[in-house]
Amino acid sequence: MATYFRQGQRTTHHSQLKTQNAYVSIEKQFVTALQAHQAIIHKICGMYCRDFDDRKDLFQEIVIQLWKAFPKFRQESKVSTWVYQIALNVAISDLRKIKRKPVAQSLDELNHDIPDWIPDTGQEEKLQLLYKAMEHLSSVEKALLMLYFEEKENEEIAEIMGITANNVRVKMTRIREKLRTEIGRK
Repeated sequence: MATYFRQGQRTTHHSQLKTQNAYVSIEKQFVTALQAHQAIIHKICGMYCRDFDDRKDLFQEIVIQLWKAFPKFRQESKVSTWVYQIALNVAISDLRKIKRKPVAQSLDELNHDIPDWIPDTGQEEKLQLLYKAMEHLSSVEKALLMLYFEEKENEEIAEIMGITANNVRVKMTRIREKLRTEIGRK
């Protein structure tokens, strides 16, 4: 049996193959989990980034952080819960970095969201009012609201956000009140 030296350690060909097989297995598990839950990542990217390139960058950063954390995932919670935890933490910390570092743009570079035609439906107007009101929420409040819209139970939201289920209920009540107030101003 061949013997190899790696970083001051002596390894056999057999142990090297075992390590490679374990890596391939972990990689396959990760890709499977990522494919099954990539919609979660896309939703979070859409909620925190308006620009297409920023969404792509955030998606990539979330995938990198998921990959780094995957070997430590103990499967004590659902994979979707774990993905939400990592993705929201990355999105929120990324948002904080951007807020600390303002970017100057010329007026020509700004994206003007002036629609050519606005549908004449009450539902569309209500949805637009909700989106406008959501702009006044903090990044954590947006995350809670997104999970609520995903029809997650308070216990699962609590696990994802790292707070108690009671705290989720209290925060959701406050968020609903904030949204009512903001929509009432319009």
